[in-house]
Amino acid sequence: MTDLLANRDAWLMTNCSIARALDVVGNRSTLLLLREASLGTRRFDDFATRVGISEPVAAARLKQLVADGLLERRPYREPGKRTRDEYVLTDKGAQLVPVLVALRQWGDTWAADAAGPSVRIAHHDCGAEVHAVLRCAGGHDVEPDELDVLPGPGLLRADAE
Repeated sequence: MTDLLANRDAWLMTNCSIARALDVVGNRSTLLLLREASLGTRRFDDFATRVGISEPVAAARLKQLVADGLLERRPYREPGKRTRDEYVLTDKGAQLVPVLVALRQWGDTWAADAAGPSVRIAHHDCGAEVHAVLRCAGGHDVEPDELDVLPGPGLLRADAE
């Protein structure tokens, strides 16, 4: 392991998946719009109101989330009214739900006010609270200090240039 970490100084982080993910979802209003979509919000006005952003900001962020493939626009029509679009999570967007659960879990522990968390997320089949956990492909729960950092296939190396 020591040799692996020593060689890490030659790793270039320009191909970092975390940095690239933050390019897509790395601002407050975008994450809050995704929170709302994961909780079932679908209509434009509800997104803007629940996130507490102006309509122009909501429009721009929702448009970008659609362009990035995280939300899909679907037409709906209420009787006697014009056709409008609603926004729903795509599979790509739904794969961010564990990230939102983990962020909420961290916030509940470290950032909630004295009254405690504002919502609780539960499994609708049994009612048990839902938590994000690190688990390896072998099925073991993993603590943060049990992680190894290994080179991946997209690693760029400074010494390879």
